[in-house]
Amino acid sequence: MTSGFTFEELSIDQSVEYRKTVTESDVQAFAEVTGDTNPVHLDANYAASTSFGQPIAHGMLTAGFISAAIGTKLPGPGCIYLEQSLKFRSPVYIGQEVITTVTVTDLNERRRRATLKTICECDGKVVVSGEATIMLPAKA
Repeated sequence: MTSGFTFEELSIDQSVEYRKTVTESDVQAFAEVTGDTNPVHLDANYAASTSFGQPIAHGMLTAGFISAAIGTKLPGPGCIYLEQSLKFRSPVYIGQEVITTVTVTDLNERRRRATLKTICECDGKVVVSGEATIMLPAKA
């Protein structure tokens, strides 16, 4: 099993990026798994009649890329995701690349917790922002 960073290996301003291009099959799979079949995500004709003009990805699908960055890169495997705030700022369209950046902003040694700034961007524009709290394992 691959392990991630321990608390002792983290530092303030440490950062990683996770990149993913959203596909139509991603949106369909997310709808199937979650049961969120809102037509703004799945029906091009319906979405064309909205202010978006075309189907958009589920906000929580985009937020899921934050989870991917945390669970696979920083701090990575072994961490426990405790809390996440989210602000959905702009839509994500099918075919757009989402660049997720996770940055350490605070370290609480007593509680072995890290606070992370979480940002998702498309074409240089913030689409989701927030803050996560993570618990980390002790150094082996």
